Amino acid sequence: MAKTKLKTIYSCQNCGAQRTRWEGKCSDCGSWNSFVEETIKPETSGSGHRGWSSANSSTITLDQDLESAKMDRWSTGFSEFDRVLGGGLAQGSFVLLGGSPGIGKSTLLMQMSGGLAKSQTKVLYISGEESISQTANRAHRLGIRAPQVEVAAEANMDVIQNLAETKKPHVLVIDSIQTVFLPELQSAPGSVSQVRECAGRLMSLAKQKGITVFLIGHVTKDGSIAGPKVLEHMVDTVLSFEGDANSHFRMLRSLKNRFGGANELGVFQMVSTGLEEVLNPSELFLQERGEQLVGSVVFASIEGSRPLLCEIQALTLSSPSAMPRRTALGVDPNRLHLIAAVLERHLDIQLNRNDIYINVVGGLRIDEPAVDMAMAAALLSSEGRQEIDPGWCFFGEIGLTGEIRGITFPDMRMKEADKLGFHTFFVPESNRRALSEIKLDKNKKIIYLKHLSELQRSLRKTDQARKTSDNQNLFS
Repeated sequence: MAKTKLKTIYSCQNCGAQRTRWEGKCSDCGSWNSFVEETIKPETSGSGHRGWSSANSSTITLDQDLESAKMDRWSTGFSEFDRVLGGGLAQGSFVLLGGSPGIGKSTLLMQMSGGLAKSQTKVLYISGEESISQTANRAHRLGIRAPQVEVAAEANMDVIQNLAETKKPHVLVIDSIQTVFLPELQSAPGSVSQVRECAGRLMSLAKQKGITVFLIGHVTKDGSIAGPKVLEHMVDTVLSFEGDANSHFRMLRSLKNRFGGANELGVFQMVSTGLEEVLNPSELFLQERGEQLVGSVVFASIEGSRPLLCEIQALTLSSPSAMPRRTALGVDPNRLHLIAAVLERHLDIQLNRNDIYINVVGGLRIDEPAVDMAMAAALLSSEGRQEIDPGWCFFGEIGLTGEIRGITFPDMRMKEADKLGFHTFFVPESNRRALSEIKLDKNKKIIYLKHLSELQRSLRKTDQARKTSDNQNLFS
């Protein structure tokens, strides 16, 4: 019998592209030094991963009532986690959780295992990075001693599959997918071929056996999940666990969800006993905000289906440099450049010689254009030394011609701000009809704006009124 010849290829660890020889820069994704040599065997008839197939290959019509369409869900023990997942953990789902090292991914899933155990849900937690004693000690520190949770230390995919078929858990947690390997593949664990084939085996396990599979994934230096992009296409749900290692706040965001809405946000805080959910993040993010602040405004954001209030801070300083700095934390730097250019062009505010700093307090990341008016108000306040009333709330998009454009969900934003005691709302004129049904108290008002010049006049008018009132109080 002829020997099977081995074949050497070079795979890009960022996008999965394959080449017959090494390249310094991947021509598909543009990443440098990402090609790694892998040795593979040519596929023979009947070998290789073929994905998963349903036990019932017949077709049905959509007017039929299906009992199997009623999806069972389990509570994770965290209402924030359940909401991000779309109402709980779906049976037979395939979930990928990514995050930076040390952010708390293993802690979150271990606490989730403890929450599932309270509803008599069996969990098999397999770690490829820690020993059994290390995993068990961490679970005990978190107060998890349930018999429904079993832990193991294994990286061999064949052994993991046998364990899952023997123990028959409802939920299987793999920590992490980059450490799991198939012995028949010659490449190292974490390579494109290993991650792809191991994920394919686990997907078949989830869909054929009805086991919910949770994968923990590493991330690259730019924040994207490491490994081939096909991994994100294979799973049902992609979750991102974000946060600053120096801050106790953690944000769980759904990037993809076949069983619920995407871009949902759950907020947690790290304490000595593990992770605790934050049920009212708006109040938490604003609790340290002072009064009569310059360059500080409140913005009403929408994260998935939840309104969330956050503080936007701006600072402008004259710079001796020929190229002033533009620093943005929590917002897109390109949007900061756009707002600064519009302010300078239409309001004649000289910002081209100033350093500009924008910060979203609490480590939040705001991607929606509705933050434009809040950024503009913070910059106008900082540049003109105008104090912003702590009871004001801003939201609206700004165009290049200086117009203030309408945004989505203005009623949800206003109701959240009204609930937290804000009394003045600066909103786009085009959202007037959507807010016509909103009932506010007599001491609260809505200021509709069409152009940036109206925003500038409103800020100046209230600042002059405040100074007049202060002078009257001084001489009375």
